[in-house]
Amino acid sequence: MSVKIRLARRGRKKLAMFDVVIADARAPRDGRFIEKIGTYNPNLNPALININEQKALDWIMKGAQPTTTARAILSERGVMFKKHLLVGVNKGAITQEHADKKFEEWFKNKEKQNQETLNKLAEANKRLAKTKFEAEKKVNETRAATIMKRKQDAEAALVAEITEEKVIIEEAEEAISKPKGLEKLKEVKKEKTKKTEDDKVEEVKAEEVKVEEAKAEDVKAEEVKTEEVKVEEVKVEEVKVEEVKEDKTQENDEGAESLKETSK
Repeated sequence: MSVKIRLARRGRKKLAMFDVVIADARAPRDGRFIEKIGTYNPNLNPALININEQKALDWIMKGAQPTTTARAILSERGVMFKKHLLVGVNKGAITQEHADKKFEEWFKNKEKQNQETLNKLAEANKRLAKTKFEAEKKVNETRAATIMKRKQDAEAALVAEITEEKVIIEEAEEAISKPKGLEKLKEVKKEKTKKTEDDKVEEVKAEEVKVEEAKAEDVKAEEVKTEEVKVEEVKVEEVKVEEVKEDKTQENDEGAESLKETSK
């Protein structure tokens, strides 16, 4: 049976966390495992590694094979370097004291490097926060300036309205206090009333003219009608006279014929 040191996934979507486990190579990724030796959280910067280094070293010395990611994690914690030193001690290449000294030096250098990276990240975060703060400050300043400008414009408009009202009130008071102003007001009112009365008189006159014109037209129409009636009466009389003349000529003719007959 081949044993692997690998990662088992857990956590929710897009926020995955992993357990460092000792498992059979034939088992599924998130299936059964022999032992859990630590955790790995890549969501933080730098990533959080919490591992039992002694157990990991024991399993590696027994022949457990780490995966690529698990090997990088163990190398970060110094497990693989310690395994290398133990192999040298077991072969007699170096003593245990020399191996421990080398591991301490390596561990100090590693901590120094990690601290430098942490300082760099902190400085970068500070710069980022400073730039964000300055950008927000500029936005707030521009917003405050626009609000202040609006307030000043509104106040200026109110002052202008108040001054106009004061001027109007003062002019009215002066007009009331001075008799000339009253007389002027009265004269203006009289002129307006005269204009209105004149307009009314003109309108009445115009209406009267229209009525007279209508009456004249009616009279002309009646005269035309009477003339037409007279002409018709004259024609009728002429017809009657002609009829009378015809009757007389007929009577004369009849008398002459009767005389002729008597003479015969």
